Amino acid sequence: MANVKIGVAFHPQHTTAAEFLRGWQAADELGVDSLWAWDHFFPLTGDPNGASFEAWTLLAAAGVQTRRAEIGCLVHGMSYRNPALLSAMAKTLDHFLGGRLILGLGAGWFERDYDEYGYEFGTAGERLRNLERGIEVIKERWAIDEPKPPRGTIPILIGGGGEKVTLRITAQHADLWHGFGTPEEWGHKNRILDEWCAKVGRDPSTIKRSVTIGDERWDEPITDVGPHEDRLEQYIAAGAGLFTYGSASPFDLAPIRALVAWRDGRRG
Repeated sequence: MANVKIGVAFHPQHTTAAEFLRGWQAADELGVDSLWAWDHFFPLTGDPNGASFEAWTLLAAAGVQTRRAEIGCLVHGMSYRNPALLSAMAKTLDHFLGGRLILGLGAGWFERDYDEYGYEFGTAGERLRNLERGIEVIKERWAIDEPKPPRGTIPILIGGGGEKVTLRITAQHADLWHGFGTPEEWGHKNRILDEWCAKVGRDPSTIKRSVTIGDERWDEPITDVGPHEDRLEQYIAAGAGLFTYGSASPFDLAPIRALVAWRDGRRG
């Protein structure tokens, strides 16, 4: 039986620092495997000028106040993150987390983040080139700068499903891949990733596979896993191992408890 993990992505919008921290700490105590934020400067839903917290300082401030879960972002936009500096920031935080950081990276897509903060949005191709070169720089810095990351390196997650470029970059550079869609859609992308692994000479089993299974921005909370169990098993059959649930303020722990119980029940 496949060993699955549960992640929770708390939306850092329309909330307070105290509420967000309570949510992360409560989920950590419930035994989730990973905790996530996102990297946007403005809300993605609701009041576009409402409260929103910056991703990296959030990871540092809240992450060190958790004890168990891995910590990461789905995902940092490389186009507005200097890669050499990001390598040092990630390494520093990972030391203070005791080796629990996952560095989630993507090309970026929300144009308002760029326009209002003075970054060049450019084309999708340019942002993808920034992503690939940025990952190369990050790995180069980890290899030469002191102190080294506590595990020697830091797992890199790449989010996105572009079949021609994003999944090729994932095959070459990532330790985890995160995607979206129905089991059929996600499974198709997963097979394309396997094909890219074969083309670049990468063992596909060395890349862990993650999927968003629900998001309270659009979906009803998963208060009972039962009605969703067949769908979850379809993802597992397609290759998924990490299931990430999106939680919006006010953060409800019931879906998280249900998913952790489902995970533990499968482990038997």
